[in-house]
Amino acid sequence: MAKTLSDLLPAEAGGCGELATTLKRTLDYDQLTNCMRCGFCLPACPTFRETGIEAESPRGRIALMKAVADGILDPDEAFEKQMNHCLGCRACEPACPADVKYGQLLEQARDSVERHTTTHRWWVKAARRTAFDGLFPHQNRMRLLGGALMLYQRTGLRKLARGAGLMKLFPAHMREMEAILPDASYKGVAEQIGAFHPAKGERIATVGLFRGCIMDVLFTETNKHTVELLNEAGFDVVIPESQNCCGALHAHSGEQDGAKALAKRNIAAFKAGGVEWIVSNAGGCGALLVEYDHLLHDEPQWADDAAWFAKRAVDVSKLLVEHGRLRTPAQAAVAAGAGSVVGGHAAGGGGCGGSCSGGVGFASGEQVRITYQDSCHLRNVMRSSDAPRKLMRSVANAEFVELFEAERCCGSAGIYNLTEPEMAGRILDHKMEHVKRTDARYLLTSNPGCLLQMKHGIEKHGMGGQMKAVHLVDFLHERMCGKDA
Repeated sequence: MAKTLSDLLPAEAGGCGELATTLKRTLDYDQLTNCMRCGFCLPACPTFRETGIEAESPRGRIALMKAVADGILDPDEAFEKQMNHCLGCRACEPACPADVKYGQLLEQARDSVERHTTTHRWWVKAARRTAFDGLFPHQNRMRLLGGALMLYQRTGLRKLARGAGLMKLFPAHMREMEAILPDASYKGVAEQIGAFHPAKGERIATVGLFRGCIMDVLFTETNKHTVELLNEAGFDVVIPESQNCCGALHAHSGEQDGAKALAKRNIAAFKAGGVEWIVSNAGGCGALLVEYDHLLHDEPQWADDAAWFAKRAVDVSKLLVEHGRLRTPAQAAVAAGAGSVVGGHAAGGGGCGGSCSGGVGFASGEQVRITYQDSCHLRNVMRSSDAPRKLMRSVANAEFVELFEAERCCGSAGIYNLTEPEMAGRILDHKMEHVKRTDARYLLTSNPGCLLQMKHGIEKHGMGGQMKAVHLVDFLHERMCGKDA
């Protein structure tokens, strides 16, 4: 079993402050000592690449944590700032030859910091309490928020607020994000289409859709499209009513107790649903779902159920590619009436209107160029970067162009672009330089935060007339040949 600092150090060792004591009790000392300080993580780290400062790297942050452990450093405001300045993209983990679980160390450190911080202003504390305790854990309240936002968007309130200059009361980065928010909904996917949807043709398996909290309010259509894709590919889909927020925002923000409570409710909900897979269409959510066993590792009574859940959590793209009933680009082109096929892509127009029995295929009605920005957590934690690309390459009449450094974080990182807008903006600017060179019509991604950040980048860099950011699921659904006309 992994040792904590308090297991290995005498009570009087380390800094004398309460934060130091909590860190010694919380941090996994085995992981701290596993770091060989080889430096392989440095070029993978976005903040180190931007600043060149050792403390802004995973190796540097681990060194700070270990210094607290060894009694060399008493953690202060600078320590707290450095922990919070990390994006948590976890690109360092695939690069690490020692397999250091940096993301887990970061969450442990942030949880300790939040228990003792004195740097939050009163309104920050109130906002955190409202969001983490009063909003995200309650689906009904999230839907009320969606309804309020929908009212703001679809009536004259938004136009009035902008015309009266009320938006100028908010920081520039918040005004920019408000401008690109998708249409909200007060009804989630289950409320709109029901909780059970049978497979088309022979059933492969029964899967449970993890609908998320923000996903179900701002991206309800994406959830609906996910259900239809899964049905066409041969899966029964159930949407457990009692599921709730995954807890990722809690875990990444130092609210471990809240994340654990949410995880337990989700485990119970999907266990009761009798599902064989638990499907996510949001990389940020999925990355925590597959680590529920670690999140609850110190609660033995939850060990078996958490392991059951984590083993079955999967991204929709990986499930479709590895287990779904999919058609080749040539088959999809024929089913879509797109004419002849050259080099695996349909030559000519057409589009997907007919039903192709025996699976689902994808074809574009016109020749189109697409590119893809990886979700950091989908790639680095769920280790699923090939499946989205295989799906994109399966679209007849679509040319997939690889984005240079697609694996690099876009700067969204949950709410990082709101809490650290300067660093997020610098990272986004570099990202959009590469995006522009692809000359793609569609910029696809697999996570809602990344999608909003990409939309923001397109508008910020004046590319709105030539490019559109779209969730991979929505792009595929629009070009799906297996759905009924």
